[in-house]
Amino acid sequence: MQPENPATAVEAAKQALNAWVDPWINRSLAELAAIQDVTLASDGALRVDIRLPVPVGGYAVELAERFSAQLRSRGLPDRLSLNVVSAIRAHAVQKPLKPLPGIENIIAVGSAKGGVGKSTVAANMALAWAAAGARVGLLDADIYGPSQPLMMGLAGQRPATVDGKHIEPLQAHGVKVMSIGLLIDPDQPAVWRGPMVTQALTQLLNETLWGELDYLVIDLPPGTGDLQLTLAQRVPVAGAVIVTTPQQIAVADARKGLKMFEKVSVPVLGIVENMATHVCSACGHEDAIFGEGGGERLAREVGVALLGRLPLDARIGVEADGGSPSVIAAPESPRARAFRDLARRTAGVLACRPRDRSAMFPNVVVEEKR
Repeated sequence: MQPENPATAVEAAKQALNAWVDPWINRSLAELAAIQDVTLASDGALRVDIRLPVPVGGYAVELAERFSAQLRSRGLPDRLSLNVVSAIRAHAVQKPLKPLPGIENIIAVGSAKGGVGKSTVAANMALAWAAAGARVGLLDADIYGPSQPLMMGLAGQRPATVDGKHIEPLQAHGVKVMSIGLLIDPDQPAVWRGPMVTQALTQLLNETLWGELDYLVIDLPPGTGDLQLTLAQRVPVAGAVIVTTPQQIAVADARKGLKMFEKVSVPVLGIVENMATHVCSACGHEDAIFGEGGGERLAREVGVALLGRLPLDARIGVEADGGSPSVIAAPESPRARAFRDLARRTAGVLACRPRDRSAMFPNVVVEEKR
């Protein structure tokens, strides 16, 4: 039964929408304080203004369908004019650090084991956020084996400097990119000791002119050594994403990487199970060649989210090697949708974490009188 007057219809619609739970953020619109305004137009359509703490590009059509179904289930008018905007905020980082000026959230993508597809995950996640309207940067922190210049189609290019001290990042597919691979000869190895590596990471982060970013994705090298400790001690990280394959040897190392982040008070947003199933490029048949559920079991055991299960698809590697990762090369493919879902779920988990409040409090300096 429909409400008797426009005011009642608006209030009933607002109550129905407030009860709706966003599947990516896992919070109701009421908990998110997402509904900014609901009005009834002269033609009987409801105009709804929504603000969400995640990238929303391309989400309006999906939301309109879900909202219409929610209203119909309550016997309410379901004609909608939906306006969706994004408001991404800075989230708390490890103490005593504060978020870097201009960069709302730094997300570290890591694994204690090499060869699990961590760089591919980092690149596609960054590109998915950018495609959804977020301001995104990608820092390749693998000093010994930088791969992002190749994956992002920037191999052979060099960034410029405006004053001899600061570097302008290169841009690819809407993402700002910086890597040691853009600064040194790609054929020469970086034969550096630990202190030089950590200094290089610090310089790449702090001396790059990132501008205003919603997310800066840091693609970490494998291991739990000097560079990872430097990241935890000097870089304000809003959350870490751990990548593994289903294989038990990879899961065991991923567990070590997760424990490392926990020990240094970097919040772990969740687990990504990469290469979960092999997809035949000829017939589409899926086969779990590395075993099943390793990442899912790890997420359940340690109490974090399973952010996504990604396919082992030969085309993912081909597209990355060609400088156009799957999210860009084949945006409507199942493999690209898997990366987009991963990015949306990661942004949703981050949005539920405590906000950074440091800007609300002034710095207190105590001086001793003489």
